[in-house]
Amino acid sequence: MMEPGATRIHRKLLDSLYVEAMLLADEARAYFDQAGREERDTLDALSRVAFSCESLKVTTRLMHVIAWLLTQRAVDAGELAAREAMLPSRRLGTAPDTDAQALIALPGQARGIVEASIDLYRRVARLDGALEEPAPESPARSMMDRLAAAF
Repeated sequence: MMEPGATRIHRKLLDSLYVEAMLLADEARAYFDQAGREERDTLDALSRVAFSCESLKVTTRLMHVIAWLLTQRAVDAGELAAREAMLPSRRLGTAPDTDAQALIALPGQARGIVEASIDLYRRVARLDGALEEPAPESPARSMMDRLAAAF
């Protein structure tokens, strides 16, 4: 049976999520540092504050996701023991929620980036939570164990 907390996440999935997170982080940085500033300046004062807060929330979500993915890649590569990856400091960090009303008030591109970061964070959170569940017993391994016990 697999060690509790051992990564059961396929390397291709980890790599795919990592690329997605890095591309989204780059898109968010470019938008919030450049084009988003012009859009932010057209908003009323309260909406500008909400815009800036959402920018920080996107960054927080993505940094938590990237750190978690790097941890899982280290486990997969044998650089980190699975039990160490289960320590609270190495789990997926908590990300702030986005208010639905604040999201609606954002410019379209900002809203798209925020929604993409929320979606990515939720998918990774499901994977992180699944690491706590016991690994399903392999039918083939079970049969091999029974055969070995019989002889």
